[in-house]
Amino acid sequence: MALLFTPLKMGAQTLPNRICVPPMCRCLAREGVGSDELISHYETLAASGAGLVVVEATAVRADGRITTRCLGLYNDEQEAFFKKLVKACRAVASTDTKFFLQLSHCGRKGSRKDPKTGHGTLLPEEGGFALMAPSAVAYTAQAPMPREMTEADIAEVLQAFEEAARRAARVGFDGIQIHAAHGYLVHQFLSPVTNHRTDAWGGTTQNRLRFAQEVVKAVQKGAPGLDVMVRLSASDWIEGGADEEQALALASSLAELGVCAVDVSSGGIDPAQQPPASLTVAHTTFSHHIKEKVGIVTFTSGGIVEPLQAEEILRTQDADAVCIGREMVKNPSWVWAAAQSLGSPVQTPVFVAAF
Repeated sequence: MALLFTPLKMGAQTLPNRICVPPMCRCLAREGVGSDELISHYETLAASGAGLVVVEATAVRADGRITTRCLGLYNDEQEAFFKKLVKACRAVASTDTKFFLQLSHCGRKGSRKDPKTGHGTLLPEEGGFALMAPSAVAYTAQAPMPREMTEADIAEVLQAFEEAARRAARVGFDGIQIHAAHGYLVHQFLSPVTNHRTDAWGGTTQNRLRFAQEVVKAVQKGAPGLDVMVRLSASDWIEGGADEEQALALASSLAELGVCAVDVSSGGIDPAQQPPASLTVAHTTFSHHIKEKVGIVTFTSGGIVEPLQAEEILRTQDADAVCIGREMVKNPSWVWAAAQSLGSPVQTPVFVAAF
């Protein structure tokens, strides 16, 4: 059997295969509440045969949304939507498929226009909201300046992560992924590019790691029965930014906290970044090093489109699992085609097995 279709032990649970649908924002929510169209989208992904589906970035506070069309989980109406979403997904998925929710706060990269209608920052009269970040450093020269977070702000955001995790557990998710990548708030605390603090939350590598660690603890407190994984950026791709050495330190500290896996990505902290031509190679290299040196379960993503490509990543120990994102949206039958091409069985979704 191909490695791609072997089970993966991750925390307290076992994935039926090593294929993950990563979080991908669809911007189909209003006031943080998703739509029926979004449920249909996730039903398709749930029925894909992937071992793990991670639901897109979900803000823990209203001011943590990337756009006003992003999901949130900070009130009862939003919680009711997620309960409906999880129920719909489980009704069509293979019985062993796991569902995680990505929790996030945008920090300085928020209050953006719906990408379907334009780009840029929303004005207050358009529904825009004030931004905050570790330090008062704007994302671009044209972007609004965020205010530097106070100790009270930090405590409130940590409490919001805890409460969102509690809600995620109530609606039936199997686990939570913390978004610590792509330039959003947790990543902003991690990166020297955006964290200029000289207090206990910045200044040294260990201090910059602290917020991510506290978010993990908050989520674990809110949902003690759920596994927690973290998506991280292993390089900022900019001079003076976070690098692989810090990523290894972060992964090691996360493993000590009981995080079940890390999803290795990169970039997003600064528009001046200069990533390499192949992010697939870069991400698998980072993932390999973290897997080898830290021993934590690793996922990798970025440009993985072919089954043989995914199988080779696993065979060479570059990662324990692969994320198939846009390719899965384009071709929801990717898992079945991969199983056929690699000569491996895959568990049939409930609605298929009924006929």
